[in-house]
Amino acid sequence: MDKTQMLVALSASLFALGLLGVIVRRNVLVMLMCMELMLNGVNLSLVTFAHQSGTTVGAVLVFLIFVVATAEIAIAIPIVLMLVKRKHTLDPDVYTDLKG
Repeated sequence: MDKTQMLVALSASLFALGLLGVIVRRNVLVMLMCMELMLNGVNLSLVTFAHQSGTTVGAVLVFLIFVVATAEIAIAIPIVLMLVKRKHTLDPDVYTDLKG
């Protein structure tokens, strides 16, 4: 197995582990961390394919994804903290009254 195949397998594993965590866990913060793990798996595959093709497009995309992910976390964490303060639980099933 060469380096590219190992990195693609690692990125697929990270994505699958994050997806499993989002599906199985019933904690809003853990689900948020698992979504970030999925995003990091995608970033690793982007960097791997960009390195393999010899372009910098993948690195630029990863930088933009990091910027968006930082903004997402900066917004999501305060929202989760406000919800926990309101309902005193991290279980997402309790927040069904927030559906539009």
